[in-house]
Amino acid sequence: MPTADAAAPVVPPLSILTESEREIAENVHQFAVETIGPRSLAMDLANRMDPELVRQFFDLDLMGIEIPEEYGGLGQNFSTAIAVIEALARVDAACAVCVDVQNTLVDNAVLRWGSPGLKAKYLPQLAKEKVGSYALSEAESGSDAFALKTRAEKKGDRWVLNGGKLWITNGLEAEIFLVFANVDFSKGYKGITAFVVESGWKGFTKGKKEDKLGIRASSTLALAFEDLEVPEENVLGKVGEGYKIAIETLNEGRIGIGAQMLGVARAALDYSAKYVQTRVQFGKPLSEFQAVQHELGRMDMELECARLAVYNAARLKEAGKPFAREGAIAKLKASEVAEYCTSKGLELLGGYGYVREYPLEKMYRDAKIGKIYEGTSYMQLSTIAKDVLKRNA
Repeated sequence: MPTADAAAPVVPPLSILTESEREIAENVHQFAVETIGPRSLAMDLANRMDPELVRQFFDLDLMGIEIPEEYGGLGQNFSTAIAVIEALARVDAACAVCVDVQNTLVDNAVLRWGSPGLKAKYLPQLAKEKVGSYALSEAESGSDAFALKTRAEKKGDRWVLNGGKLWITNGLEAEIFLVFANVDFSKGYKGITAFVVESGWKGFTKGKKEDKLGIRASSTLALAFEDLEVPEENVLGKVGEGYKIAIETLNEGRIGIGAQMLGVARAALDYSAKYVQTRVQFGKPLSEFQAVQHELGRMDMELECARLAVYNAARLKEAGKPFAREGAIAKLKASEVAEYCTSKGLELLGGYGYVREYPLEKMYRDAKIGKIYEGTSYMQLSTIAKDVLKRNA
């Protein structure tokens, strides 16, 4: 059975990453191969993340990549976070999800919209010790996120939250949650407000852990809030502007999902390319058949297109330029490529691809979620189409 090549470069072209970004990503990939790889299948089967790995993510500063050093973070840029997510996903997509949500959604939101007090209180915790989570989705508000029913009522110097959330990534491990609730339903989505909430507070309940098809080690939970009191100072941004925070953080998060899918697709391609050079049929390695070569060539071409889309969106975000369209393209393209590469890779392995002893089966399952969470493929297409129509109005 072929093994992962720890020395393989994370991304071939230097034009995509600076030397510093590349070095960090390479080191993270080396760590992933040596430390995460041996535990990956067991975590998948157990449907649970190894807590020791989460602790190591903090020790390596992977949970606060963009958090400034003054708050205990790594003080790096957005593209570094994206490169790290890709590097982790090449070994285990569930671990990449854990780091992704922390950085592209939670850390980014507190950095951008947090008051000085919120930053001083929560950024050091997010950088060094506490997992964060993003609580937006509900039973009746998935793609239609602004249809959420969780409500927040002002009582003195507190907000009281009642309602529930579904599909909350990192829910089991997280202690700090960004919760979106409506403070005035008469205003529609303009009543939505974001709150920083701690899971240890009275009235906060974690529900059952979902038993998922893929990224099984990544926890996905339901949450319930019953008369949950949140201090007034824990409002993130301004009251009634939670919809803006949701939109803009998800735009950033979609680039992170794109990076996850790049990692999965790259792992599938690399493993398949090694396998076909060792598997002999009709007296010669599969790699000598032109049909097999063409499959590998197309996988590599599609992967490179997706990679360019993802890092283009990341650079636009860093430069402070509009990137909603590019982020949608990055997520859509990368998720399609991940599904394509894992499917083709599984087929190249034949019967071995369909069993858990070989990693393509897990990669195939892990890839599917890319088209669903943080905005389905249909929502990405709508975002792209709206931009096309606007440009041609």
